[in-house]
Amino acid sequence: MRVEKTYSPKLSVDGVTVDRRDIEMLEAIDEHGSMHAAADALGRSYARLQNRVVEIEEAVGTITERKRGGSGGGGTVLTDTGRELRRRFERHDAELDGVARATESVVTGTVRDRTGELATVDTSVGPVMALVPEGAERVQVGIRSDAVVLTDPSEAPDPDRTSLRNRFRGTVERIESGDAIVRVTVALALEGADAGDDPDPDPDPVELQALITRASTDRLALEPGREVVASFKATAARATRIDAGGDESERA
Repeated sequence: MRVEKTYSPKLSVDGVTVDRRDIEMLEAIDEHGSMHAAADALGRSYARLQNRVVEIEEAVGTITERKRGGSGGGGTVLTDTGRELRRRFERHDAELDGVARATESVVTGTVRDRTGELATVDTSVGPVMALVPEGAERVQVGIRSDAVVLTDPSEAPDPDRTSLRNRFRGTVERIESGDAIVRVTVALALEGADAGDDPDPDPDPVELQALITRASTDRLALEPGREVVASFKATAARATRIDAGGDESERA
């Protein structure tokens, strides 16, 4: 199972959060050269637009400048600070783009041992250490793709000496390349049916996804069929309780 998550880029400056709507406002002011025209183009009230400009300026400094008179009748333009705010937001948006496509791989299992918030969950690929809701017995464990580390089997980290307590062997199944980020789908080796009261004698294959850099992909010489070890922290694996009817409920 693959669950898509989406994220909206934001900048925080001295307690003021700048989001996509604010950047659209600056773009409209820059394009139309007027606060009134920008408000009309965006379908917002002039008063709210002006108030929002004032709120942002209290945090970052002057972002607009009023031009009076002249053949064009004056208007409003962005200052260097306003343009730099736009550039910083777009850079942040580009950097976030790889993380925004993060997915969550899900495995189902039965809780065995517990130490505080952490518990060992028996699954078809072996035991997974995860954050598990108190009292949960049957759970689904979600692992974020941006928390998975891929290594060559000969260089796999020792789970007893690192924080990467979960470690599984698998084979690269698919590679999807972006400009800087690569999504790698790994088919994990099954270790037998999970430990439920009525285990599935023929469990479905389990896929685990990882988001890694292009440089790491090249260094590991990843391609379909390549054997790898996938590792992740216990805190990167969060379990959701499955009730008696098979529905999801509380999440750790």
